[in-house]
Amino acid sequence: MSSSTVARAMRLLAELGEGERSLEQLAAVLDVHKSTALRLLRPMEEERIVQRDAAHRYRLGPQLFALAGQALEQRGIRTVAAPHLRELNAATGQTVHLAAYEGGEVVYIDKYDSRHPVRMYSRIGLRAALHCAAVSKVLLADLPRSERRAIAEGLEYTPYTAHTLTTPAALLAELETVAAQGWAQDHAEHESFINCVAAPVRDATGRVVAAASVSVPDVLLPYDQVLALLPQLRATTTAISADCGWTDPTAPGRDA
Repeated sequence: MSSSTVARAMRLLAELGEGERSLEQLAAVLDVHKSTALRLLRPMEEERIVQRDAAHRYRLGPQLFALAGQALEQRGIRTVAAPHLRELNAATGQTVHLAAYEGGEVVYIDKYDSRHPVRMYSRIGLRAALHCAAVSKVLLADLPRSERRAIAEGLEYTPYTAHTLTTPAALLAELETVAAQGWAQDHAEHESFINCVAAPVRDATGRVVAAASVSVPDVLLPYDQVLALLPQLRATTTAISADCGWTDPTAPGRDA
């Protein structure tokens, strides 16, 4: 197969990425005869890279989505998120975490330290408290309500500070709030001198696969200024999610 043939095939796939097209439309994109476009499409149709419906209109096929999913799995969420988290860390100067829900636990899978001498104690591989860490709230809030309830009722509510949630009812109410607003906070709930905000990272299906956070000691920023970092954090998690294949349904030009 020549490089020009591959280039033309990629051009067709890019066009189909914008929506279904007729053979005539695809031929026009390449400025070729319909027979030439058909010769390019047939092997891709046989491999289910593209599909043709009864009206002879083409769209992207299931095999292409399967390959895209495998590519993302091979990269891993930590790899996908890394450049975005480094940029957020550089922009804010604060500690940035990435956490995932694994086997009933929330685990920190990446960390970028604050540039300030006063830092919070945490490390990659450390478990986050399920009832008070902002990343935990984000991850638990995406679970079905029945699963949230089962987890909340089975926790030991260690009161780390005066602000720690200490009952299943309080945690479940907090998770409802997080699910509705799309972000979570830890307002001195785990450590009395640390405030934190967290937001979800979604995959192509919209499922929350990780949570990113910014954590700041109160000697560096008061609570309201930590909340002011939320737009930067959410822009970061939106960008990571986009790299994972997620499309924001509220983005301009799309149906809400």
